[in-house]
Amino acid sequence: MNISFSNKKFTIATIFLVAMFFSCGNEIKEVEDFLAEKNLPIGVVKDIYLVYTDSGIIKTKLISPVMNDFSNRKEHPYTEFPDGIKIINYDEKGDSVILTADYSVTYTKTNISEVKNNVKVVNYADETTLNTNQLFWDSGEHYIYTEKKFTLITKSDSIFGVGFESSEDLTKLNMKSISGTIFVNEN
Repeated sequence: MNISFSNKKFTIATIFLVAMFFSCGNEIKEVEDFLAEKNLPIGVVKDIYLVYTDSGIIKTKLISPVMNDFSNRKEHPYTEFPDGIKIINYDEKGDSVILTADYSVTYTKTNISEVKNNVKVVNYADETTLNTNQLFWDSGEHYIYTEKKFTLITKSDSIFGVGFESSEDLTKLNMKSISGTIFVNEN
């Protein structure tokens, strides 16, 4: 009699588990839609340290305390770094350009990132530093730009302005409304 009672408990538990397993199929989509409707991320990663390599050579490192994944947005999926970001890009010589900011959002469909609040881009090889409060970065085109105030410090110059665009390594520059001390080589 004891064996029969145990078999009934096992059968009931099995039926319950199978029913739960098959009922979860549509719930994933429902949860994703609920999170999107409530403007909640589909995933959160803490203490992210992402390394991108090509043929075994490190090209980029991304470091952030928090990453929110909003890829469940139908129109404009994005990834948010609400507590800051540090991106280190390496060139073929191993020199690095480092971008840091207090906040970043990357739009998945366009690969355009907006970084803001205490934005700093440093090219250590050229000894060039850009400071601004907002910057847009097109990672596909390797291009950065802002329409906000900026400060560009080079080995010989301190340039202030409003409106700036450049290659992401700060080597090809176009600046607007500038002032400051600029060294001009007459040769």
